[in-house]
Amino acid sequence: MNRSRLAPGAGIVTAPGDRPVLRTSEGEFLRIDTGHVGPGELVDRLTEGEGQASSAELDRLIAAFEEAGHAVTEPRRPPLTGRTVHLLGDPVLTEPLARFAAAEGAEVHPITADDVAGLEGRRDTAVVWCLDSPVPEGLWDEADRLPARHTAWLRCHREGAHTWTEPLASAPGDVTAAHVRLRRLAATAAHRELAAYWAGHRTPDTGPHPTEPAAALIAALLTADLIAWASGEPHRGPGLPARRRLRRIDLRDLTVTEHPVLPVPEVAPLPAPTARTAP
Repeated sequence: MNRSRLAPGAGIVTAPGDRPVLRTSEGEFLRIDTGHVGPGELVDRLTEGEGQASSAELDRLIAAFEEAGHAVTEPRRPPLTGRTVHLLGDPVLTEPLARFAAAEGAEVHPITADDVAGLEGRRDTAVVWCLDSPVPEGLWDEADRLPARHTAWLRCHREGAHTWTEPLASAPGDVTAAHVRLRRLAATAAHRELAAYWAGHRTPDTGPHPTEPAAALIAALLTADLIAWASGEPHRGPGLPARRRLRRIDLRDLTVTEHPVLPVPEVAPLPAPTARTAP
């Protein structure tokens, strides 16, 4: 029989002369009413202590910890276990991301742009494309079709001193790369200039390229988005959900800003003009 252990991040704090307190993984402090159970017995049952004490009251207390999620009987499974991540793009970003995703349990496979169209739609699969440059026109058009096949689609790219991580898309109607472009064009008065920049009408790139710490930060943010996808994206805290979050990372000081972004609804095409007849 597996013994219960404190959940990752949880702990029991005993202030001198006071009852034990549970510090939850969220950082809250909750007083524990141990009843007739000695604090030492509780601690031994929930840690690697040698105590094997057992009683009906202690068993009920342990069951309450488990029901509230503060104790677990099974070892923690990495959150990306059973997920496949297809990775492509520039090595400065894909190499740390491959390490981070694998450390979280993912099966990571390098692919090429030509492989994207042939991928079978699978709900346990994600494609992540990382560019250390602006996105060439049309490059991500095929990948934008992945969410319609229920394959997760995540991407990032750099424009000058900023790297953008775009919302993870995993189902029809999610935010695609094309949606992000339309939203960004609509949000700036320099929409003609931004469109020309994306189309390649610009001087040669002068960087800055991601340093090792910057690349690690970007890879960590993308890994967090993959974990949110794999866990069904329970939304906690003040941040935006991964499927609606556009991030901008400043490579000069590693500051991160978040911007909400929504899909762009399809609209009917404008009717064709009709010829006017002379009166």
